[in-house]
Amino acid sequence: MKVFQIQDDWGFDHLQIATRPTPKPGPGQILIAMKASSVNYRDLVVPKRGYGSFTGTLPLIPLSDGVGAIVELGAGVTRFKVGERVCPCFMQRWTAGAPNLERLTGTLGGPIDGTMAELMCLPEDGVVRVPDYLSDVEAATLPCAALTAWSALCTYDQLVPGSRVLVQGTGGVALFALQIAKLQGAHVTIISSSDEKIARAKKMGADAAINYRTTPEWAKASRDVTGGAGYDHIVELGGETTLPQSLRCIRPGGTISMIGVLSGGAMSAPLGLVVTRQVRLQGITVGHRDGFVAMMAAFAQHLVKPVIDSEFRFDQLKEAMAYLESGAHFGKVCIRH
Repeated sequence: MKVFQIQDDWGFDHLQIATRPTPKPGPGQILIAMKASSVNYRDLVVPKRGYGSFTGTLPLIPLSDGVGAIVELGAGVTRFKVGERVCPCFMQRWTAGAPNLERLTGTLGGPIDGTMAELMCLPEDGVVRVPDYLSDVEAATLPCAALTAWSALCTYDQLVPGSRVLVQGTGGVALFALQIAKLQGAHVTIISSSDEKIARAKKMGADAAINYRTTPEWAKASRDVTGGAGYDHIVELGGETTLPQSLRCIRPGGTISMIGVLSGGAMSAPLGLVVTRQVRLQGITVGHRDGFVAMMAAFAQHLVKPVIDSEFRFDQLKEAMAYLESGAHFGKVCIRH
């Protein structure tokens, strides 16, 4: 079968198309013909071996997100039938419960081979059924970006109608966070450096927006949005340069979900605010399979449509990754197989 893999050495120069033997499902496994994949920021880090020993060994098939149709069942499989569409779970060993090292490190796209292959062989417990209303490309966006936003706002917090949420940016996680927060009746503020992207986010339901390029002190500007009360939940995607401002506009007792470190990974924030305002600062790393199932049910109930920025061919993986890295996207960058 045809694959895209990192081989011989780490680095984007060593990311290339190759062939591997066609896999055969063993007991409890399913064989999936992959239809589409999507690219996440994490996929830009893996080729550089950015996660150290947890990145895996070479050769390695990249990308964690995708969708496919089941073409063969191994012995003893009971949860699925041939022909059903499924999304592989990002964390193959985390079906439910609290995270631990084993569950958090069994991830697709490094150290486990990812979705840039014609065929994938996975345990039946490591995939989730896809609702019929979603196209292949739309479904391929869900395993990481959507579930990360769902975990932050639903699994590890309980928003109520009228909750005030601030979301940073207009990438994949950010737009899913906007959609999920609106499902729960929340008031959502988006911050972005682009007036054009702000206008598009407002069409999706964002109630307020701040351009952080023209208004660098966006935390101060947000006081008018919240009436000085602060946000109940902040989806923190920037990291080093945005966290200090997030701490200034979160309400006492509010939650900051630390998801991304796009502006840097060092900690340089007034930690006294965490203590004196009793802020909950929680790290979010995607989520478990049961959360994925719950999210799929909610999306199907409300017919939530992922926002697709662009589609690339299988052989255009490097171009898709370069485009994601440019930051020009609004929503998800996808690849058709």
